[in-house]
Amino acid sequence: MFKEINRRLLIILVFFQIVVITVSNFLVSIPIEIYNLKLTWSAFSFPVVVLAIDLTIRILGKSIARATIAFSYPFAIISSIGVLLFEGSSTYEAFRIGFASASAYGISTLLDVYIFQIIREKYKYWWLAPSISTIFANIIDTFIFFYAAFYGSTDLYMSENWIEIAANQSIIKIVIGLLFFLPFYGVILNFLLKNFNKKNT
Repeated sequence: MFKEINRRLLIILVFFQIVVITVSNFLVSIPIEIYNLKLTWSAFSFPVVVLAIDLTIRILGKSIARATIAFSYPFAIISSIGVLLFEGSSTYEAFRIGFASASAYGISTLLDVYIFQIIREKYKYWWLAPSISTIFANIIDTFIFFYAAFYGSTDLYMSENWIEIAANQSIIKIVIGLLFFLPFYGVILNFLLKNFNKKNT
């Protein structure tokens, strides 16, 4: 739809991604248990990132989505480290979790762009591409992050339980993404497409 990347729009998209990533990194340090499932509060925030990327691909194209990810990556590292240091984490822990978070974000969202585009081109159903990409992206992001951040960590609770937490977190993130954020995605998509079509008629 857009031949050139709108810089103002790109800045807004990058800012939104960084805010959600930073909040998620703050929440990941707060473990909770729901019906004996070990989780962290970030399970409720990160699905927003995946669906925001999918919405960007659908409306603006994969080139802007990739640009958003590329520009968000270094700022995600910086903001994440800053939040963790502010919380009182050691420099080592802050850098480790910061790089783990940004790396998991970069890998999962770039794969999300690839998967979303393939499904979108093959199938006409608006909900299919974001549903499948939400499942894959959240699993990939969660396991990469928890392995890189907590395997052999000095945080004994996270070090001993990271596999269980990652598995539980993946399930919860997928459920939240599909049941709550996907319908919202459909509403926003419909609204944006109607406004875009009005401007071009």
